[in-house]
Amino acid sequence: MFDYDKEKTASEEKIAGVADEKLLEAFRIEYLGKKGLIAAMYSNLGALPGEQKPEEGKKINEFRAVIAQLIEKKKNELTAKKRQTTQKKLDVTIPGVSRQVGHAHILTQTINEICGIFERLGFGIQDGPEIETEFNNFTALNIPSDHPSRDGFDTFYLKQSDPTDKKINLLLRSHTSPTQIRIMKENKPPIAVVVPGKVYRPDAVDASHSFMFHQIEGLLVDRNVRFSDLKGLLTVFLKRLFGEEIKMRFRPHYFPFTEPSAEIDISCYICGGKGCSVCGRNGWLEIMGCGLVHPKVFSSVGYPKGKYSGLAFGLGVERMAMLRHGIGDIRIFYENDLRFLNQF
Repeated sequence: MFDYDKEKTASEEKIAGVADEKLLEAFRIEYLGKKGLIAAMYSNLGALPGEQKPEEGKKINEFRAVIAQLIEKKKNELTAKKRQTTQKKLDVTIPGVSRQVGHAHILTQTINEICGIFERLGFGIQDGPEIETEFNNFTALNIPSDHPSRDGFDTFYLKQSDPTDKKINLLLRSHTSPTQIRIMKENKPPIAVVVPGKVYRPDAVDASHSFMFHQIEGLLVDRNVRFSDLKGLLTVFLKRLFGEEIKMRFRPHYFPFTEPSAEIDISCYICGGKGCSVCGRNGWLEIMGCGLVHPKVFSSVGYPKGKYSGLAFGLGVERMAMLRHGIGDIRIFYENDLRFLNQF
C-alpha cells in the first residue's frame, strides 16, 4: 500500500521546481504515463484483499485528480510567465511600420476649396438628386421645348417605371441648375447657396469632354440684387482662388435661365496674360458663366412677379482643376493612376 499523504506532499514539492514546459511534461509522464506511478498503483490493486480494493481504488482516483490539478495549475503559471516575458521584450520606442495613407482626390480638394471660399462669404452648401425631372432640368429654367440640349443626343433620359405616365420624364441631370428650382420651391428669400455635384451628358470622351463631370452652382436671391453685386462677389471669389494679381473680364453671353448673362475670363496665371499654349496665345482663360436670374425662373417656382431678384453662376470643377494645375487631359482624373494622384 502507498502512503498517499506522503506521495501528495512529494508531488507538490517536485512540481514546485518545474520551470518550463519540458520539465512539466516529464512530471506528467512520471505520474500519469503508462508506466507512471499511478499506473503502478492501479496494478497493485489485484494483490489486495477484496474488501480493501474499493477504498484503495477511491484513494488512487483522488490522488490522480490532485496530480491533474497540479499539472493544470503549473501549465497556467508557465503560460502567464511566458506572456509577461514577451511583453517585457517589446520596445515601444522602436518606430512602427508606416502605412500608406490615402488622401482626398484632387477633384474633391478643388470642390472643398471652392465651397469653403463661398462658406466664408456667407453661403450655405446644398446638394440635389442626380436623377431629375424634365421640368426641373429644362422647363422651369426657361429652356424651350425645341432647345437642342433637350434632344436625346444631348441628355440621358431614363426609361419610365410606369410607361403610361407621360407627365413626368426622368433624366440624369445635365447641370446642377435644377437644384435652384428645388431650393426656391422649398424656401423663401433670402437665399444664398452653392451646390456641388455630378452632372451627365452623352458626350464622346476625349481630352476635354466626359459623359460625367462635376459642376458647382451658385444662387443668391433677395430684394434688389444687382449685376454689380454679382461682379463684386465673383471678383472676390476668383481673387481668393487664383490670387490678388488675377485680372478679370465679363463678356456678354446668353443663358436661358439668366438675363443679363455673362461669361468670365481671367488673365492666364501661367503666362501672366502674355500668351501661352494654355491660354491659346491670347492671355485669357474662360472660367465660368453667370447672370441675373431670369424672371421666368422666379415665375416657375411661384415667386411674386417683381418682388425678388437674384444672381446665379456655375463653373466646371474639372476645368478649374485643369487650369490651376496645368492638366491637359480630363480623362486622367478618372484613371486612378497613383503616379498622378500622389502629386496633389
